[in-house]
Amino acid sequence: MAEFNRRTMLIGGAAATGVAAWAARPRDHSGTRGHYFTQVQAALVAAGIATPTLVIDRQRLDANIATLKSALPPGMAYRIVAKSLPSPDLIAHVRQRASTDRLMTFNLPTLIALNRTMPDAGQLLGKPLPVAAFAQALTALPAPDKVTWLIDSNARLAQYAATGAPINLALELDVGLHRGGFVAGDDFAAALHTIRDNPALHLAGLMGYEPHVAALPTALGVRNGALHAAWDAYARAVEQVRAVLGAGVAAAMLRNAAGSPTYRLYRDTQVANEVSAGSCLVKPTHFDTDVLAPHVPAAFIATPVIKAMDGTRLPGLETVGRVQAWWDPNLARTVFIYGGNWLADPVDPPGLQTNALFGLSSNQQMMNGGAQTQLSPDQFVFFRPHQSEAVFMQFGDIAVYDGHAIVAHWPVFPASA
Repeated sequence: MAEFNRRTMLIGGAAATGVAAWAARPRDHSGTRGHYFTQVQAALVAAGIATPTLVIDRQRLDANIATLKSALPPGMAYRIVAKSLPSPDLIAHVRQRASTDRLMTFNLPTLIALNRTMPDAGQLLGKPLPVAAFAQALTALPAPDKVTWLIDSNARLAQYAATGAPINLALELDVGLHRGGFVAGDDFAAALHTIRDNPALHLAGLMGYEPHVAALPTALGVRNGALHAAWDAYARAVEQVRAVLGAGVAAAMLRNAAGSPTYRLYRDTQVANEVSAGSCLVKPTHFDTDVLAPHVPAAFIATPVIKAMDGTRLPGLETVGRVQAWWDPNLARTVFIYGGNWLADPVDPPGLQTNALFGLSSNQQMMNGGAQTQLSPDQFVFFRPHQSEAVFMQFGDIAVYDGHAIVAHWPVFPASA
């Protein structure tokens, strides 16, 4: 009898374990396609687009521009970050909607291209360039006086000054990111004295970038503490400018700060009088933060389905594929898309996912979905990019969607830019 009870308990335990394991199996994440994406798909088909394409929703873009402008305190200027919106027509659209002629650029090709096509726009370098790049620019820029060069050290300042060229410059501040730049103190004072004593050098302003603040937790005041530490570091640098170069210079210079992750944290112009942003206007997935909650995604990768089939079959591992599909309902359907392997996440149809065993492909990427994943060849799968600055330049001209149709095609900068 005891042996019977023992066997009964073992069988019951095994059954309970099996039930628990089955209950823990993945649930089906597939679902009905979003109405928004079927509308964009119809617009792509009507426009004859049949290759992987970067789509910008102009209505959403304009809403994000309005959100940005409404968040700026009185007197705060806005500078467009060109690398995050790497298309001359896209930048021109944002310039017009945001009423700004200020750009931030990060490399020589973009700097030269925008100086030629938008000679009225003032450009601030967002990172220091080698002195050789500066020397090349001097002969290539049609409006060099519209460029402000970023200087991060006394060594680089000496290199630029040695060219003998007149230079508008901004000094980069380390306000907590610790990626280089000046802090108030002896080195910063030395830079200010060099500028004061060289008539070819003009201090246009300061630049302090603090994207780390938005990534910090709000608990225990960590984020708030880092933000105020950044502001204090900035204020000390401004005070040192005032002491060395005079109150007039300190009052007139630009004080650039922030980026998309932090621009909404500036509620007045006591520290900064200008913020830079670009990514928040198209909102890739890396910018899904609490600070940027009012912004909406405005950019998507659309790519055609090449093949669609039931089940999941893995080459050389067919049995494994059948077991996987039996266990995971999200492997009920397979599609192969045109291209793939992008820095992006699938967003429509719902529940679509890559197959970890098959891997990624830049040619025909395998995607799996549940039973409700009803896709057929020539329909589109939609992804959201992780970022804009690199991803946007992989697809040729941007297709501009106005809520009804594809109404324009905006060329992008060359990938080398």
